Amino acid sequence: MRLFAALVPPDDVLDEIAHAIAPHVGQVPGLRWPGRETWHITLGFFGEVPDRVLPDLETRLARAVRRHDVLNLAFDGFGAFSSVRRARVFWAGVSGDPMTRLADSVKAGARRAGAAQTDEKRSHPHLTLARAKAETDLRPLVESLEGFSGSPWRAEHVRLVRSHLGPPVRYESLAEWALAPAEQS
Repeated sequence: MRLFAALVPPDDVLDEIAHAIAPHVGQVPGLRWPGRETWHITLGFFGEVPDRVLPDLETRLARAVRRHDVLNLAFDGFGAFSSVRRARVFWAGVSGDPMTRLADSVKAGARRAGAAQTDEKRSHPHLTLARAKAETDLRPLVESLEGFSGSPWRAEHVRLVRSHLGPPVRYESLAEWALAPAEQS
């Protein structure tokens, strides 16, 4: 099964993103806009994972997540991979508490459990909003959304998600773990 670990922002925060991009959805030739139900921030992509690995993977991810505090985040601006001029992915950026240590812990736990295809790319927190098969110049789109800043929100849980490929792509939440409550001072 194809798995990844992710943060899923609250609905009211996703409403802000949906409202900001609504005038542009379907207006940029070549961009495919997946449904909002697929929106998430990937912490670690594990690829194809054998069923027998799932129990140990869940145990190790639960342990990794508990070691990290709740994150205070916000969506801040839009961009594209590999560049705005030659884009294949259009995204909303994430600002706030760094999530690199959490992502590294999640990936390490997955590797130890036997998820051999764990993605080792440097983490760049983002919410994917659209994809293109061919490189596309998204400068006008990104420029039109300049200045966007979303409401702050708290990421309190990490989900283990199964990806079912095919049109349309569908995600199934297999497990969810709470991050540690931030210590009060």
